[in-house]
Amino acid sequence: MEIGFLITAFVTLFVVIDPIGLTPLFAVLTQGETAWRRRMIALRACLIALGLLTAFGLFGEELLAGIGISMPAFKIAGGLLLFLTALDMLFERRTRRREGHSDDGADDPSVFPLAMPLIAGPGAMASMILLTDQASAGWLGVLAVHGVMLAVIAMAFALFLAAGLLERLLGRMGILVITRLLGMLLAALSVQFVIDGLREVGPAITGA
Repeated sequence: MEIGFLITAFVTLFVVIDPIGLTPLFAVLTQGETAWRRRMIALRACLIALGLLTAFGLFGEELLAGIGISMPAFKIAGGLLLFLTALDMLFERRTRRREGHSDDGADDPSVFPLAMPLIAGPGAMASMILLTDQASAGWLGVLAVHGVMLAVIAMAFALFLAAGLLERLLGRMGILVITRLLGMLLAALSVQFVIDGLREVGPAITGA
């Protein structure tokens, strides 16, 4: 297994998953939660994302083809769902729901949007499919790609655990400002997912 390929795989997954960029978003999505519940949300999100990316690394193309779903359709669906989360952040609906259901887990963001599509998004899934296809040395190369992916998710988990410190440093007003800003950025990201999906599916529809 070439070291250069492993470095390329790490850089690709690190940029696509973006653990550093996800940390303030995690702090906003778990605002007001206890330290224990925040750790559980981080652990569940990372484990679910790990499972999803492992599945796509091993069986991604066959899985999507088997159920008749294209990657462009996956991107469009993820973008639309992510846009709803962005609206919640912009208009404080998540905060109001959390205050009304603080102990029953009704607003747990670990599965959506953290695990999918933020950590294990269409870009990360597509990257796992491409990297495992490009890996040399057979199954050893495939395992190496998954090891790199595990390292990136472990970095995301470690950064998520520091979200409480980030929240204390920003204060309530800072969190409100960051929530609005990230809501706008998340809305833009969701629209970009939809645009990318439409761009990819366009030629297939028109037969170009």
